[in-house]
Amino acid sequence: MITPLKALRKNRFKTALIFMSMSVSIAAIFLIGAIAEGVVGMYSAMLKTDGDIIVTQRGIADTFFSDINRSLTQTITGFEGVKEVNALILGAAPVDALPIVAIYGVSETRFKSYALTQGRHPKRGEVILGRKIDDTLKHPRTIVLSKKEFRVSGVFKSRIGFEDGGVVMGLDEGGELFHKSASIFLISLNDLGKSDSLIREINALNPDLEAKTTDSFIDSYNQFKIIRTSSDVIGAMAFLMGILGIVSMMSMVVNDRRAEFGIMRSIGLSSTTIILRLLSETLIISVAAFFAAWGISEGVLDVIKHADKFQGYINGEIGAAMVINVFVVSVAMALAGTFLPALYASRIDPISLINKGSQ
Repeated sequence: MITPLKALRKNRFKTALIFMSMSVSIAAIFLIGAIAEGVVGMYSAMLKTDGDIIVTQRGIADTFFSDINRSLTQTITGFEGVKEVNALILGAAPVDALPIVAIYGVSETRFKSYALTQGRHPKRGEVILGRKIDDTLKHPRTIVLSKKEFRVSGVFKSRIGFEDGGVVMGLDEGGELFHKSASIFLISLNDLGKSDSLIREINALNPDLEAKTTDSFIDSYNQFKIIRTSSDVIGAMAFLMGILGIVSMMSMVVNDRRAEFGIMRSIGLSSTTIILRLLSETLIISVAAFFAAWGISEGVLDVIKHADKFQGYINGEIGAAMVINVFVVSVAMALAGTFLPALYASRIDPISLINKGSQ
């Protein structure tokens, strides 16, 4: 009897087509998930750098729209258990030839978070650049933001793509640029056990304030939900397209091998045996396609990570949990796409094939 591997080698062209179809679908699922989680992970890491509690304007859709009074930092600093309060202004604007760049206005205490590779922290009329944007702009001495020229006083390196491709300036100048006092407060604590009581105290200061722990903020942040939901929807579409591709190709394979399956039925092999035989063939292809797609995805993500065009804002990593999830999805896609053609093959009547051949 022909083994699954021999059957695949015997039908090399169609096997290759199924392999390529599955590889593309699996790679799409990998890339969509990795990039979505990369964006969420980078923003989350930036917030967690100095923040156990995050304070924003209540009811805003995005932190870029938040505007809170920075003078409240003095009051919050005096609360028991508070180690440090950093005010940030988050914005985006064109910078020279680049159409959009992340801009950060930060209080002086946060400058220590930016590891300088050259130069010094900015003074009035100055900025520091992330290494990625500095390389993209070919190491400029000045940049123009909103028709105002700023001197570049230094360059910093950050593992967070949003920061490495961004511009950092003093809080006052950030406020003048975006016409706001502060976007968020990042509060670090001496004792995380007091976070709940501090959140109540901060929220009581002003009805327009909303304080949350960093983890709670990340879990409930609308933009993260939108990104993850979009990723799930697009991933599901890739999954369905993969199933349809497998059904189409396996239907052609079954049609070409009708005589083989008729012989199998005539020698007494059960329908279940034939179904399992085809499922095992596709399972072998799916495992090979999974590893090929994993390697392709890692390569594409590395290219994206180092591409000047994306300024470090698009990044993604494939973790162990994602590998396991995508492997399960790959196997499910292969089995689901093969079942109907396999069921059809298992019901081929050998007598009808003999009669057809004798005509």
